[in-house]
Amino acid sequence: MRPEIPRLEDYDVSPKTGFLPEELPLDRLPDPYYAPWENLAANLPALIQTRRIRSLVDKMAVLSLDKLTDIRQLRRACVILGFIAHGYVWGGDTPSDHLPKQVADPWVQVCDRLELPAIVTYASVCLWNFRTIVPCEPEEWDLDNLATLNTFTGSIDESWFYLVSTAIERQGAPCIATGLEAIHACRAGDADTVVKCLQTLAESIDKINTSLGRMYEMCDPHTFYFRLRPYLAGWKNMTDAGLPNGVRYGDEKEYRQIAGGSNAQSSLIQVLDILLDVEHHPTGERPNKHTIDDSSSEGGHRQKKKNNFIHEMRTYMPGPHRRFLEALSQVAEIRDFVIENSSHTPALTLSYDACLAMLRAFRDKHIQIVTRYIIMQAREAQRKKQPIQTKRDGLAGSTATKKSRGTGGTALIPFLKQARDETGDPAASSWGKRLLSENMTTMLRPQKKPVSFSSDEEAGGVKKKRIVAPHNAPLPVPFRDSAASYSDDSSSESSQVGLNGQWEVEEETSNSGHW
Repeated sequence: MRPEIPRLEDYDVSPKTGFLPEELPLDRLPDPYYAPWENLAANLPALIQTRRIRSLVDKMAVLSLDKLTDIRQLRRACVILGFIAHGYVWGGDTPSDHLPKQVADPWVQVCDRLELPAIVTYASVCLWNFRTIVPCEPEEWDLDNLATLNTFTGSIDESWFYLVSTAIERQGAPCIATGLEAIHACRAGDADTVVKCLQTLAESIDKINTSLGRMYEMCDPHTFYFRLRPYLAGWKNMTDAGLPNGVRYGDEKEYRQIAGGSNAQSSLIQVLDILLDVEHHPTGERPNKHTIDDSSSEGGHRQKKKNNFIHEMRTYMPGPHRRFLEALSQVAEIRDFVIENSSHTPALTLSYDACLAMLRAFRDKHIQIVTRYIIMQAREAQRKKQPIQTKRDGLAGSTATKKSRGTGGTALIPFLKQARDETGDPAASSWGKRLLSENMTTMLRPQKKPVSFSSDEEAGGVKKKRIVAPHNAPLPVPFRDSAASYSDDSSSESSQVGLNGQWEVEEETSNSGHW
């Protein structure tokens, strides 16, 4: 018997807002009993800057969850306790490997109810941490009308970083319902409806590509890298940052090692992968072309996905969303239908491959953003690194030859490149395979690198633009004055990406951390 196609309402997914709640998140817990939490969260940027966050948390009473009466209040508690906890761990001269029970106990209990690990996740900063500037319907939750509820730094850069993802989630909501409609049409043998759904899906993915490209408008790369990103780090693979064992929660004797927030925790992007039958493998273990072809059985059907980092990130999603992905994986059959019916309806392959092209373009754009916001900042920090290190260096004090990991616990660029390349693997037509192949990407890549100029030179009479870091706030522990641990020999088209004007760009570093 074929599995039942999942219904959105059974998994806390909305046809209007997708994985965002249809009702706006609470901006404050209504019961004054929780004022100590809310007051700390509201003043967190100043408390971190003045190094007072730890002393105030240590003096706080342990509050119970008895007065949290619904899911919105649980989500709000999860958000503010997560901000307080990460501010406590990373907001001192050295990181704290112990989280006091005043925060740890209620945080763990709240996260258990939400089926999340006790760590700052994509859900807590992007899905449940926004409000509208002007009241409007959910369909009008556009990027220009959104604001955040809480931040670590108090900067517009941090707010914009979260809100771009929030807007993408709302804008991508139609992809979910459209995908389910396509699956229903596949089961009904309605090729024309499948074509229309795939065309709509491709257009929707293209729209979220545009939203992703707006990251540059109000999020400064230097501010992101040095001021914000360190606070989003978890405590897994963070030896270089000063947490070799992870963090001990409350009275627990064992340390916990948990990865930090990552965009790989977005359920929306994983929905697109599932709908389009995009397989992801552990980094460095991607099958070659012949292996991919051999893994397909008669009729073009492909073996299902292996376990890998992307699948691990599902454990960092709210429980209902994670279960929706699992249920969707059991019924996703669009590619099989396209392969079986393409001879009668050629538009199936064209529309399906167009979806893959749009999704690959999204991942290309993400790599470009990572290059600007992480890799180029790491290089700049490495050039400025001083030989004398202090106790405030954190990850900045690691050696250049060590493999660096990010807030999500994985080496970023190899992971992102492989995910991008894997997006084209299931192309249904020979033309689509050529278009989405790595060879075609190489052919389209400029053959010559742009001319590099020294720091004292000008390019064509135009001085190079540089981003100046704000100096009125202390740096958090990781990446205090550099990111010395970024080094790799790989190269990419994204190594030529820079802000408007001329930049000095060397070889791309591959093992860079991410949020």
